[in-house]
This record gives sequence, structure tokens and C-alpha cells, in this order.
Amino acid sequence: MNKNTSKGFTLVEIMIVVVIIGLLAAMAIPAFQKVRTSSQDKAVTNNMRQLGAAADQYFLENGTSTAALTSLIGSAAYVKALNTVANEAYPLSYTQGNAIIVSGISGARTLTYLQ
Repeated sequence: MNKNTSKGFTLVEIMIVVVIIGLLAAMAIPAFQKVRTSSQDKAVTNNMRQLGAAADQYFLENGTSTAALTSLIGSAAYVKALNTVANEAYPLSYTQGNAIIVSGISGARTLTYLQ
């Protein structure tokens, strides 16, 4: 047995491992961002559905065609709490028959919900 044999990795082997990890990360990060965007959009769409249903119920109960956001959200209102997921801005008033438009989703996207 040779006593001069050293155990360990060479610089080339370590560089190859680093390159492989970099390639895997380059493929995974865009996929993660796409899933994150889709998840945010689904959560915002769900919030818009809840607000639309709450507004419709408000219209029926109060005989009006407009409702303020503050009339729809609260512990004694139609929607107990509205959790934002991506710093989006919900409209402050709702009119019967009009679409709900939420802007500023992650500072870039806008979604429209037709009631």
C-alpha cells in the first residue's frame, strides 16, 4: 500500500459539482416563481369571489346597487377578514353588475373578476 496516496477531491471534481448544482438551481428557480405567481393569482381570485358574493348579498338585503368595502368586511359583516397575499389593492366600493378589478398584485399584475 502506498503511503503517499491522499484522499479527497480534486479542484476539477469540486468545480463540476458546483456547475451541476448551478444548472439545477437555474432550472428550479423559474419553475418556483411560476408556481408562486399562480398561487397568488388563485388566492386573489378567491378573495374577489368572496367579495362579489358578499356584495350580491348586501345588494339583496339592503335594496341598493352599491356597497362600500367597509360594509362587506368585518366581524359582523359578510366576509370576516380579507387577507392580502401580494400587496394587492381591492376596490373601495362595489357596484352591482360591474367587474371587480384588483391591481398591484406583487406590484405588477392586475386581475378582473366578472360577477
